Amino acid sequence: MDRKAWIAITLSVAGLFAWQWYVGKYLTPPPAPARQSVAAGSPEQPDAPTPQPSATPVAAAAATPVGPVMTARAESLAGSAAEFVFNNDAGGIESVNLLKHLGENRGTVSLNRDRGMPIGAMGFQPGEVLGGFEMSTDKDKGEASFFQKTADGIEITKRFVLPPAADKNRPYTVGLEVSFKNPGASELQVPAFFIGTGGAAPIHVSDLPMYIRFDWSGAGKVSNIDVNWFSASSVPIIGIPLHPERPLYLETKPDVQWAAVSSQYFCTIVTSKDPGASAWARRFDTKKQTGTPVFGIQGAVGVAGFALAPGATVTKTFEVYAGPKDLALLRKLGPNQDSVLNFGMFWFVSEFLLWAMNGLYGWLGTYAAAIIVLTLCIKSALWPIQNKATNEMRKMSALSPMMVGLKEKFKDDPQKMNEETMKLYREYGVNPLSGCFPMLIQIPIFFGFYAMLGTAIELRNSSFFWIHDLSQPDTIGHVLGFPINLLPIIMAGTMIWQMVISPKSGDANQQRILYFMPVIFLVFCYNYASGLALYWTTQNIFSIVQLYLTRNRPLPTLEKKSVVAKREAANSKKQKKRKP
Repeated sequence: MDRKAWIAITLSVAGLFAWQWYVGKYLTPPPAPARQSVAAGSPEQPDAPTPQPSATPVAAAAATPVGPVMTARAESLAGSAAEFVFNNDAGGIESVNLLKHLGENRGTVSLNRDRGMPIGAMGFQPGEVLGGFEMSTDKDKGEASFFQKTADGIEITKRFVLPPAADKNRPYTVGLEVSFKNPGASELQVPAFFIGTGGAAPIHVSDLPMYIRFDWSGAGKVSNIDVNWFSASSVPIIGIPLHPERPLYLETKPDVQWAAVSSQYFCTIVTSKDPGASAWARRFDTKKQTGTPVFGIQGAVGVAGFALAPGATVTKTFEVYAGPKDLALLRKLGPNQDSVLNFGMFWFVSEFLLWAMNGLYGWLGTYAAAIIVLTLCIKSALWPIQNKATNEMRKMSALSPMMVGLKEKFKDDPQKMNEETMKLYREYGVNPLSGCFPMLIQIPIFFGFYAMLGTAIELRNSSFFWIHDLSQPDTIGHVLGFPINLLPIIMAGTMIWQMVISPKSGDANQQRILYFMPVIFLVFCYNYASGLALYWTTQNIFSIVQLYLTRNRPLPTLEKKSVVAKREAANSKKQKKRKP
């Protein structure tokens, strides 16, 4: 390899270490300080807020904070795809075990495990959980019911209903009804309350923190934040503070439809069948199974208060989804709920690629083969464009002697040299940016794959040679604590190989840009889903084969555009004369 190739490799490694330093410094919380001891048998809970008393009798009856007081028995109800564990005191879903998905150490994925706030729990203040419920379950009907009677006689009933086993369209969905009954003789005011989404945190040790998000939909518009929204912010380098650490995210809208918390490949969504009124989220500290401190997020959808007439019963209906980020399943829940996938500006590309990948998987039986075949299809479709770009780059190579002459002639006048260079391009009909064009076309495809593979559930636990899970980095070992991910390194190597054998355009600026491409792609892919590196490595190898097929052709003969135009005019006249 030449000196420039070694420079590219050095920059790639430097960029990789810089990215690792950034993730370690800014995207993980500091180790949590030692906490006070908690009640026996109770898991240690993060940052429990002090309960704030309500001015209404209903809220003051049994409002308890998120924390160790919620030590109670748990009962589980199993559906066709998930097991829901209910907490009798808080009246909600303590955790959800996804029976068809494997997590760390090949164990079952468990959502909201030890997150403090049960899914479907009720509260009157952000971060608050109303405790003191009595629980009864009916496993034959797939129902869990909770009852509480407040000090002033208000009867609160919560009923969770699992989907029928035969319902393949909603296997991770649970219905929730919250009823308020006033058996007394005077009207009571039920204040605004929240139904919790539970919490989300990284499930796999390699899950990226930027995917720990809170999403909600109000008045048809979807908004979201990630765990870094709560961090204090300042202007880079100069350090001028922009805002301090923010303890609570709270938004009020007239028509809140749903709220969700999500990790990289899983989410929990609470949908209000009646128009909601607000949504809130809080960040908490937790740990991965390796003991590494990370951030989690929990939230809720709020419902406006209402008057409860004597003898009246008011029921509010919700729907809970706790499962994978499966596009087909999410679209069946309601408007905009598939937005938790967060495909970004190239969402249409991501959805097409996901559809195509799933279609090929149905034929081939493995997602690795589906990605490879899909890549070959994309590259075959782009072959004419790539071939034309290669020919243009070969023309640039043929112009190199003239370019060297111009640099020598105008070495003391850069402006004149640039003018003459552009004039030379125009005279011979050469496009200096032709080599970048195929790359620009593939950028939306790359980012479409990037967004799709980063959140869609399909690649979870799909293997390929030494890769155990295409949705995770293909770490084969560690050096001084640094992960060695083989496939992204191979990917960067194929990019450098492709650059070495590509025709040199003679445009120094364009070549400098290309030298940085391995750095950029290595940083993007190193700690990402290995399926993305598989896609880009495959397309690099395809391009290398194409270059070898064309590199031995003789350089094209360059002619000025004026000469070409005269020849075309002469040929046109000859054809006209031949016509009778």
